[in-house]
Amino acid sequence: MADTRESPARAGRRGRGGGGAARRAERGAVSFETAKYIERNIPNFEVLNEEALEIIEANAETLLEEVGVNFVNNPKALERWREAGALIEGERVRIPRGLARKLCETAPSRFTQHARNPERNVEIGGRNMVCAPIYGPPFVHDIQTGRRYATMDDFHKFVKLGYMSKWLHHSGGTVCEPTDVAVNKRHLDMLHAHMTLSDKPFMGSVTDPDRARDSVEMAGLLFGEDFVRDNTVMTSLININSPLTFDDVMMGALEVYAESNQACILSPFIVGGAMAPVSVAGTLTQVLAEVMTGVAYSQLIRPGAPVIFGAFVTSIDMNSGAPTFGTPEASHITYGAGQLARRLGLPYRSAGSFCGSKLPDAQAAYETANSLNMGLLSGVNFMLHSCGWLEGGLVASFEKFVMDADQLGALHKFAQGVSVDENAQAMDAIREVGPGGHYLGCAHTQANFKSAFWRSDVFDYKPFETWHEEGARDTQALAAARVEHLLETYQQPAMDPGIAEALAGYVAQKKAAVPDAFS
Repeated sequence: MADTRESPARAGRRGRGGGGAARRAERGAVSFETAKYIERNIPNFEVLNEEALEIIEANAETLLEEVGVNFVNNPKALERWREAGALIEGERVRIPRGLARKLCETAPSRFTQHARNPERNVEIGGRNMVCAPIYGPPFVHDIQTGRRYATMDDFHKFVKLGYMSKWLHHSGGTVCEPTDVAVNKRHLDMLHAHMTLSDKPFMGSVTDPDRARDSVEMAGLLFGEDFVRDNTVMTSLININSPLTFDDVMMGALEVYAESNQACILSPFIVGGAMAPVSVAGTLTQVLAEVMTGVAYSQLIRPGAPVIFGAFVTSIDMNSGAPTFGTPEASHITYGAGQLARRLGLPYRSAGSFCGSKLPDAQAAYETANSLNMGLLSGVNFMLHSCGWLEGGLVASFEKFVMDADQLGALHKFAQGVSVDENAQAMDAIREVGPGGHYLGCAHTQANFKSAFWRSDVFDYKPFETWHEEGARDTQALAAARVEHLLETYQQPAMDPGIAEALAGYVAQKKAAVPDAFS
């Protein structure tokens, strides 16, 4: 049925948005089911004992105090750190032992990210996990045309697929990089797509502080400026230039979002052996030092600004130099970083549908399964890249997007844990069937079969003969059919006409104000 609920901020702006016409549009809209974010009823998997955690935490403090971090081209950041008690030498910031951790204490342990459809709000932190799609690839891949540069049309298709995917809770950000639109303007089109083609939560732009401001201003048009000032409506990715470097572009975007009460993921970009040591403990030490610095800086800007402890971690193939995924070492780091995040009292971002494969094949499936399950068990609260990742993140694959999104359903089911209530004990069923019988027709099976087992919307479970008669399609072919079906049945969520007009006008005005730039 149609979803007609809205936020109080939008309700208060009805007059400028078409009034009765808007209400009629919303009543006639089709709302597609999205599962609530995952709530774990299973324990986290922990690889580090108390001694190991204390060693890593002590070493991270030593690193910040003795080696320090660089804040590049950002005099204002250096002054903030100086006033907080850090030692400044050039662009190097040395942070006294305990200062960064103390500053992190004002960051919330969980927060709500609001969607324009309140039923799709997500709670980030605690025992929850929110899944968002792939982020950042310049290329796309599909079964018909192969690998090519991404376009805005591709971006629109991915946003629609994300909206139609039941198990995906978040629309994401740069689902692919649309290279047919100017670099200095494409963020406007991407934000507009997330805001209008979906009603799930979304991410803001971070490639320039001015683009972050555009994101906040557009969010103000969508939700109302007062609502944005008092609530978090965006969660955006701030990468740290590992090792130990904070550039002015990413920190500039962080400053904009923190000042505006919008959430940021502080995430080192770690390729073990290149941007961090080859050892797990050494990498975790550097990750903790970098994240504590980034989170602490966000709190210098605005105490209480929502942030997420991020850890993007992969190892490196020492023969080719290529990143590798789904490896035991990456798992150890991801599990360990989850423990460190929880000790800091911060939400945790890591894992995803990671693989190094060029196609959605067996390598992709193995590596992705390892990475997704690792994310669930490590206590991840926000899983960026949860579907669509191919070729080390260079490619967003349409077929793999729906394959991965389908598998997120299995994570939902696994996270429910094991029920032992009266119905789950099934004693009446066991008594009814007795020795040598079967359960297909018993009352308990008839009452529970619809919800008893998770079932894929992509995989083929038919007998061989039926499968062969239907074309002997492999999983990629089945996924391509799923993509086509979802796009054919997509219906755009309703929006107040006044808000739609304001957003379109903002984008048009901003794009007309400056010439195109493609670098």
